[in-house]
Amino acid sequence: MEEPKEMQNEAMETTDTQAAITENVPETLAEPSAEPTQAEESTSELEHTENNQTMNEQPAETAAPLQDNEPAPEPESEAQPKAETVQENAESQTTEPAATQDEEPTVDYSNRTREELVEDLRELLQTPDITSIKNRVAALKLSFNNADKEAKKAAFDKFIEEGGNKDEYEGGDDAIAESFKKEYSTYRERRQKHIDEIEAQKQKNLEQKQAILEELRKLIDSDNESLKQTYDEFNAIQDRWKAIGDVPRTEINGLWQNYHFLVEQFFGKVRMNKELMLLDQKKNLESKTLLCEKAEELIVETSITKAFKELQSLREQWREIGPVPVEQNDEIWARFRNAANQIDERRKEFYEQRHEEQEKNLLAKQALVEKVNELTAEMPTTAKGWNETSAELDELLKVWKSIGPVPKEQNEEIWNTFKGGIDRFYAEKKQHFESVKDEQTENYNKKIDLCLQAEAIAKREDWKKATDELLKLQEEWKHIGPVNRKVSEKIWQRFRGACDEFFNKKSEYFNALRGSEQENLQKKEAILAELKSYSFGENKDENLDAIKDFQRRWMEVGYVPIAEKQRLQKEFRDTINGLFEQLKISAREAEANAYRERIRSVAGNRQAANGERDNLNEQIQKLRNDINLWENNLGFLASSKQADLLKEEFEKKMQSARQQIALLEAKLKILNETEKAESHPTGNETAADAPETKQDEK
Repeated sequence: MEEPKEMQNEAMETTDTQAAITENVPETLAEPSAEPTQAEESTSELEHTENNQTMNEQPAETAAPLQDNEPAPEPESEAQPKAETVQENAESQTTEPAATQDEEPTVDYSNRTREELVEDLRELLQTPDITSIKNRVAALKLSFNNADKEAKKAAFDKFIEEGGNKDEYEGGDDAIAESFKKEYSTYRERRQKHIDEIEAQKQKNLEQKQAILEELRKLIDSDNESLKQTYDEFNAIQDRWKAIGDVPRTEINGLWQNYHFLVEQFFGKVRMNKELMLLDQKKNLESKTLLCEKAEELIVETSITKAFKELQSLREQWREIGPVPVEQNDEIWARFRNAANQIDERRKEFYEQRHEEQEKNLLAKQALVEKVNELTAEMPTTAKGWNETSAELDELLKVWKSIGPVPKEQNEEIWNTFKGGIDRFYAEKKQHFESVKDEQTENYNKKIDLCLQAEAIAKREDWKKATDELLKLQEEWKHIGPVNRKVSEKIWQRFRGACDEFFNKKSEYFNALRGSEQENLQKKEAILAELKSYSFGENKDENLDAIKDFQRRWMEVGYVPIAEKQRLQKEFRDTINGLFEQLKISAREAEANAYRERIRSVAGNRQAANGERDNLNEQIQKLRNDINLWENNLGFLASSKQADLLKEEFEKKMQSARQQIALLEAKLKILNETEKAESHPTGNETAADAPETKQDEK
C-alpha cells in the first residue's frame, strides 16, 4: 500500500531573514518614530500551499512594527513542526535566508526503491544552489527512512523464516543505507557552509554600516559652508547605507537608533526651509494615503498568505516614508493600522479554523482506523469474502485520501496504524490465494488498478488530457489476460461504468457549451453597445476604472459562435483603443495645468526660471535630434516584412516624441508668460493665470 502523498512531504523548514532597516530621508527631516523593538526585525513568512495534499505548517513569524508608534502584531500561536531529528529541527531555526519555496517543484518519492532514492539524492546534490533543493531532500529522506524500515523488517522476517533465533539477529545498516547517509551528510555540510557564508557577509555589512555612521558624524561636525555640497554628501551616505544588506540580528536596534539620531542631528544642523518641509510632508501624506488604499484592498484578498506578505511589504514602505503634517498624522496612521489589524485578524482566524478542521479530520481518520480493525479482525474464508473486504478497504482508502490533513504530531502515527491494518490484511490475502494461478491474480490486480485510475479520471474535467488517458487505459485493458470467471463480469462493469460516466459528463458539458454560445453573443453585443454609449467624465482614474470594468465583464462572458468571434473582438478592441487615445490627451492637459501651478510657486526667482527654461530647451532639442535620427534610419530600410515591422516601431517612437515636444513647448510657453506677467502685471489676473487657448496645443 502506498502512503498518501500528503504524508510523503516533509515539513518545510522555517527560515528567518533579516531586513536591514534603511531610512529613506528625501530632502526633509526623517519622521521621528518610536525606537524599534526586537519585533521590528523582518522575518520571512513560510510559504504555505493551500490544498489538502500539503502538510500543514504554521509559519513562525512576527510582523515588523512601523513608524508612528505602530504596535507589532503578536506572533501566531502555532504548532511546532515535528522534524526527523532534533538536530534537523535546530537547523530550521538558523539564519539561512528563506528560499523561494514556491518555485521548488514537489516530487513524489514514495514509489522509489532505496537504490533509486540514493541516486536521486546524489543527482540533487549536483544542483549549485543548495537552498533550492531542501524540500525535495526532506521528502526524499522521509521516503528513504520508510523504505529502509521495510527493508530491515523484511530481512528480519527472512532470518526468522530460515530458522534463525531472533535474539541472535544482528540488525544494522547495509551498504545502501550507508551510501544514503554519506550523501545526506554531504548535503548537511554544504548547507551549513552556506549558512556560515551568510553570517560572515552580515558581519561585513555591520562593519560597513558602522563605518558609514562614523562618516555621518564627521559630516555633522564639519564646517563646510556649502549647503548643496553637504547635502549631496549626505544623500550619497544615505544611498550607500540603503545598498548594504542584512546585519546580525543583535545589532539591528543599535544601528537603527544611532543612524536615526545622526540623521535628526544633520537636519537640525542644516535647518531645512519650512516651506520645503511642508511640501515634502504633503508628498509623504499622498504616499501614505496610497499605502492605506492598497492595505484596504488586501482586506478582500482571497489568499491569506498573499495578503499578509503584501501587508509586510506595505509596512516596510510606510517606515521609509517621512513625516506628514501633524494635523493628519493620527488620522492617516489610524486608517492604515485599522486595515492592517483586519488582515492580521483574518490571518489569525484562518489558522484557528484550519486547526479546528485538522482536529475534525483526526477524528474522521480515527474512525477509519477502527473500521479497518473491524474488517480485518476475522479474515474471510471464501474468495467472495476476500474480494468484498478488499473492495471495502479500497473505499476506505479513497475516503482517507479525500480527508484533509491532521495535526502534524499525530500524522505519522495514525497513518502507520491505518496502513498497518490494511497491509496485514493483504498479506493474509496473498497467503490465502497462493493456490490460485499467478497469472489470474496478476491480471485481476492490474484490472483493479485500471478501475481505480478510470474512476479517478471520471471525476476530472480536463477533457482532452483525461480522454487520452482513459483511451490508453482501455487499450491496456484489452492486452491484459483473463481473470477468475466469478469476478470477470463485475470488474468489467466497474471499468466500463467509470468510462461511461466520464464520456457522459463530457458529452453533457460540450452540449451545454454549444447551447450557450448564442446567449453569450447577445451579452457581448449588449456590452459593446453600452461601451460605445458610455459617457466618460473628466476624472482620469474613474475613466480608467470604467474601462477596466468593461474589459472584465467582456472576459467573463463565455464562448460565442466562431463566425462572430473575430468581428466582435476587433470592434471591442478598436473601441477600447480609441478611448485610451482620448485619455492620453486629457492626461497631457492635466500635466500642463500641474506645471502651471508649480511655476507659480517659484515666481520671481529668476535663477530658478532660467534653469527651468534651459532644461526644457535641452529636452526639446534632444527629442528633435532623436526624430531626425529615426527619420534618417527609415530611409535606409528596404521593403520587407521585417523592415515594415521596424518602420512601424520607428513611427510609434516618433509620434511619442512629437507628443512630448508639444507638452514641453506648452510648459515653456507657460514659463515665459508667467515671467512676463511677473515683470509687467496688467491687473488682478496674470498671463500665467489665463486659461489655455487652442493655439497652445501642439
